[in-house]
Amino acid sequence: MKLPALYAIVDADAIVRTGRQPLDLAAAYLRGGARLLQLRAKSMSGAELLATASAVVQLARPHQAHVIINDRADIARLARADGVHVGQEDLAPAAVRVIVGDTAIVGLSTHTTEQMDRAIREPVSYIAVGPVFGTATKATGYEPVGLERVREAARRATVRGLTLVAIGGITLENAASVLDAGAASVAVISDLLSTGDPEARVRAYLARFSG
Repeated sequence: MKLPALYAIVDADAIVRTGRQPLDLAAAYLRGGARLLQLRAKSMSGAELLATASAVVQLARPHQAHVIINDRADIARLARADGVHVGQEDLAPAAVRVIVGDTAIVGLSTHTTEQMDRAIREPVSYIAVGPVFGTATKATGYEPVGLERVREAARRATVRGLTLVAIGGITLENAASVLDAGAASVAVISDLLSTGDPEARVRAYLARFSG
């Protein structure tokens, strides 16, 4: 599948310090031109997450944008989201497929070559690799993989017809180098919040990618 170059993550925990709400941030990203959002809300209750996810999906529809829910395949299906992203400790992609169906987008995080080798045999739409650079937003327990690992992961994914997403420490200044290394899309959390104007920051990313 083809993903937009920018994968904007609405991280409910990361935005607490900004005073923003997930829906406000999602709306800003959409106005800025983001067409792929992930809702990540580790500390939300199931009921609150479902309500938030459903609202984000409704916001995204007029923009023809896709919405991915982090971790929770059940919430993704109930909210009529486009898919789900899971990590190494979450439900296996095959189990996720039982819940969300064959046509949904399913992404899987990887951090090592061994995890990548296993991932390319799973029923996924894309594979994520990271952290590419150092990041304090998401504690993965893994050291930065660097651009060379992105290149290697891109080669492995391409052989299996899979899309590669890169995440971790990506900024406006280094995002293009990650795409040049073979990633189809860059997932960004903190840097989209860094200027206090997320809508403008999304526009800056899209302008950088098209320049």
